[in-house]
Amino acid sequence: MAQKTIQDPNLKVLPSSLTPIIDGKHITRTTGGEIDHIYAATGQVTTKVPLAGAAEIDAAVKSAQAAFPGWRNFNPVQRADLLRKWAKLMENNLEELAQIGTLENGTAINTSRGNVRGGIGAIQYTAGWADKIVGELITQMPMQSYFYTLMEPYGVVLNILPFNSPLAQFCSITSCALVSGNCVVVKPSSSTPFSSLRYGELIAEAGFPPGVVNIVPTGEKGGEALCSHPGINKISFTGSVAAARKIMTYAAQNITPVALELGGKSPSIIFNDIDPKDAVSFFIDASIVRNAGQSCGKCARILVQSGIYDKVVELAKTAVEKIAVGDPLLDTTEMGPVLSKSKCDDVLGYIERGKKSGDCRLITGGYHLGNEFADGNFIAPTIFADVQPSSELFRDEIFGPVLTFTKFETEEEAVRLANDTKYGLAGALATNDLRRAHRVAAQINAGLVFVTNAGMPSPAAPSGGYKQSGMGRIGGIEGIREFTQTKSVRIPLA
Repeated sequence: MAQKTIQDPNLKVLPSSLTPIIDGKHITRTTGGEIDHIYAATGQVTTKVPLAGAAEIDAAVKSAQAAFPGWRNFNPVQRADLLRKWAKLMENNLEELAQIGTLENGTAINTSRGNVRGGIGAIQYTAGWADKIVGELITQMPMQSYFYTLMEPYGVVLNILPFNSPLAQFCSITSCALVSGNCVVVKPSSSTPFSSLRYGELIAEAGFPPGVVNIVPTGEKGGEALCSHPGINKISFTGSVAAARKIMTYAAQNITPVALELGGKSPSIIFNDIDPKDAVSFFIDASIVRNAGQSCGKCARILVQSGIYDKVVELAKTAVEKIAVGDPLLDTTEMGPVLSKSKCDDVLGYIERGKKSGDCRLITGGYHLGNEFADGNFIAPTIFADVQPSSELFRDEIFGPVLTFTKFETEEEAVRLANDTKYGLAGALATNDLRRAHRVAAQINAGLVFVTNAGMPSPAAPSGGYKQSGMGRIGGIEGIREFTQTKSVRIPLA
């Protein structure tokens, strides 16, 4: 495990101001107080973040409402042009945006670069749909009348971002809402507001009309005010199940529709016909290296068939102990810290309870890194083997760099174990048997299943949750339809 001295972050990459962006520009003052931003790699305060209060929240929603009539009537080609200009500005500022992403949540810089590129790809893909969001003609014989449908925007969409992937979720969801004619109010996590505010500046620079996109970092009370605001017409939220329950309660006041991408405890099924070396490369990067395991869709619950189980665990131990953990701003670092001390303590709590439970066996890791990393939120990549399906390590979303291994004998048992969870966000399987791949993928209760390569989803492919992992879809035309309403119009012929 390579350990490097932590360098001080470059605060010059931060947005020109940290106040909310309302009506196309940073406002001068806020009424919601302020909080300290803590750099995850050092535990030190980087700056103070001003939070939007009730007055600024109301102003942001009203700004979006005022901009909506003009924006919905923009020529679709013009909307696409503006989206592409935004994407081009992101390309021109990629390194700066990646550094902001690393500074705000501790993600390793190469992962942050990939997140920015993914955001650019999502915007470019979505822009291509601008002039293809069309209704249909419905005819029935005998022709006494016919219907046609219109796909209309909701109005003002609230996009609530998670702390772990604000870069990607800002781009993918905001672009889908914009391309279909909605205006957007973005609420970044108060822990990670920097990238959203910088994106807001680039959106203004691209030439979007004032008020079409507003950015309001705020706390829990501000989030409640936004979700219950009568001017919000649709809510998109990415985050935890517990927070989603609160949001649904607030949204119920105005019967505001919601789209939710929530937590996961995703399985990765490894069958005997896979080379054990290939099996390990299949899940290591996607499960714990990326974002230090802070990813809702990571497949960190590893189910391995008995014939190769011991070898896979052995190889996984070797691979995990070679992961370069350290300064997230260094190109050589593969895995950085988790977001905060409280989240670090949560993960370490799971690890300690697992050690004492008798339901599993610690293979490697399981501790907070010391020395020059002692003040940061660094957790050694951790593996537990022989994890029992009844244990909390098997059932709970840990949200940190922890892998669990459980043995299975038959395909039927693998499917049963994979689906033995309240979640259903993603799944993965590795096999050389194509018929088995199709058969098992169809039986996994999740919105996204990877076969043999646990990579990143394409912006053209919809993804989303089953069960308590949420409702609605992100990506593809289904992701755009999340932000449209269908109207039917009847034309009589008699």
